[in-house]
Amino acid sequence: MDKRIYFLMIISFVIGMVELIIGGILDLIAEDFNVSIGQAGLLITVFALIFAIASPILLVMTAKVERKKLQLVCLYIFFSGCIVTVFAPTFTILFIGRIILALSGALLIILCLVMAPSLAGEQYKGRAIGIVSMGVSASLVLGVPIGLLLGNSFGWRAPFVLITVLTALSIIGVHLFMGRIEPKPQIPLKQQLSAFKNHKITLGLTTTFLYITGHTIMYAYFKPYLEVTTDFNANWISIIYLIFGIAAVFGGGIGGVLADKLGSRKTMVIALIIFSALFFVFPYSTDFLPVYFIIIIVWGILSWAISPAMQIYLIEIAPESSEIQQSLNNSALHLGVAVGSIIGAGIVDTLSVKVNPFAGGILITLSLITVNISVKSKKKTSYKTKSAI
Repeated sequence: MDKRIYFLMIISFVIGMVELIIGGILDLIAEDFNVSIGQAGLLITVFALIFAIASPILLVMTAKVERKKLQLVCLYIFFSGCIVTVFAPTFTILFIGRIILALSGALLIILCLVMAPSLAGEQYKGRAIGIVSMGVSASLVLGVPIGLLLGNSFGWRAPFVLITVLTALSIIGVHLFMGRIEPKPQIPLKQQLSAFKNHKITLGLTTTFLYITGHTIMYAYFKPYLEVTTDFNANWISIIYLIFGIAAVFGGGIGGVLADKLGSRKTMVIALIIFSALFFVFPYSTDFLPVYFIIIIVWGILSWAISPAMQIYLIEIAPESSEIQQSLNNSALHLGVAVGSIIGAGIVDTLSVKVNPFAGGILITLSLITVNISVKSKKKTSYKTKSAI
């Protein structure tokens, strides 16, 4: 397989880190700019919201641009967003930096996913997409512990200095190693949105949105939750985040294996039952550390184990338009991150961070209801895939 595919995986990891890396340093940012934890959490919200909405739109708008050229343009814009973030003198400037990073990062991730199959042979296309996707998932779950370690040691700007350096190296790498890749015909946005006419697909996407929203309500504010409910110091909190991240990375593989053995439907239902129960039990386990750590590990595994099962499920529903479903599922995931961080911020600022796991559990329980309705409803194909124009 073309080694440049692994380079695309590295780029996707660097870009993906920016989204949630800020979750572990919200308190440091809030203190520096004299804002509340909830207000600082909006930095996660704006990024995820733009990411969810912009990626399919920008992909259509740039459908005719040569891929290496487009990737370099996006990387330079992303680099400028890193510079704005690192040197932001006010919270408003930092917010603008997040918008720049989100707009360029949204297209960069999709570009990596699109370019990978073009570099792989026909027999390796699926594996190529999987390798790039692994970079994205790893960045989302490892970004927070990396940010936490660097932020506590050198200040909240340090993680973004690292990302700035890695982005600069990525730009050099694209210049040196990536050849021209001509664009392929893209699926029109109108046709992508027509997938919502299929109720099973709509309910599946709603499931992704709900469980990620519930997960984010807790995960985006996990550090302040630990600080309020436990006596763990900064080092122990970093270790907990690292344990969670490793568990989450393995969760994607475990979810794929379970989906193959048990079927996508059964895997999703079982995983969501355990997932929702964990959030309601979590607040009562802080006095029993072995149980507490087991719950954190299982939570980490389940947070990404559901995703491959859902992807397989969406492909099974309408294999002729599977690429559309994958794109929309990605948007639903990031929209869930955005909404979850908003809800979590509201709870933290108006009630207490101790309420977050219960709110998250309610959303995940709702996702269990939607996935059951989707699985049990009759298959309805209300649209046909048209040739891309």
